[in-house]
Amino acid sequence: MVTAAPLSPEDFAKLTGVSRETLTRLKRYAALLETWQAKINLVSTASLQDIWRRHILDAAQLAALIPGSHRRLVDIGSGAGLPGLILAILGFEDVMLIESDGRKCAFLNEAARVTGTAVEIHHGRIETAPRDISATVITARALAPLPKLLAFAYPFVNSEAKSNAAFIFLKGKSVERELTAAQKSWTLRIERFPSITDPSGTVLRITEVERAIRS
Repeated sequence: MVTAAPLSPEDFAKLTGVSRETLTRLKRYAALLETWQAKINLVSTASLQDIWRRHILDAAQLAALIPGSHRRLVDIGSGAGLPGLILAILGFEDVMLIESDGRKCAFLNEAARVTGTAVEIHHGRIETAPRDISATVITARALAPLPKLLAFAYPFVNSEAKSNAAFIFLKGKSVERELTAAQKSWTLRIERFPSITDPSGTVLRITEVERAIRS
């Protein structure tokens, strides 16, 4: 099997069309991630060999799927800020990152500082974060199976916005099994998009989310 060469920052800029200023901020993020990885486990160490594809482009691909009516984005289980912090660096405003690990929150605060990115960081479990905060987009990456993700995400959208909110999740090989399980408890409008960074990956954009009513 032929392995693709690592994606360079310049290749990333060509693929996404980001400005020079934004690319500089993303480079600062990438450098900080590599430095902190030596101290705490933020991502797979092996994945840093192709950080611009495996992490930055992987997160950035969600930008094209965020509705134009976006007002507030909540990234649950943010970890190293993937995808939420990357989306904020790309220009999305009113972003909340939720992370329970204090060391990862320290990284998020430092990454926000060095990249000059305004985000709200909630240190605590997802269940303890402010609820019903009128989010219009909820994102997650490598956090939990889809039924649990939906249970985590649903309370962040108020009742008036639920029909218009978008839940955008990066999923792997088990996506179809997870969708089957989720549809036992939820009614969903599902859109699938192939990941541009992982041949076995799928990006789900889920709207019109409601708990299923069982007779």
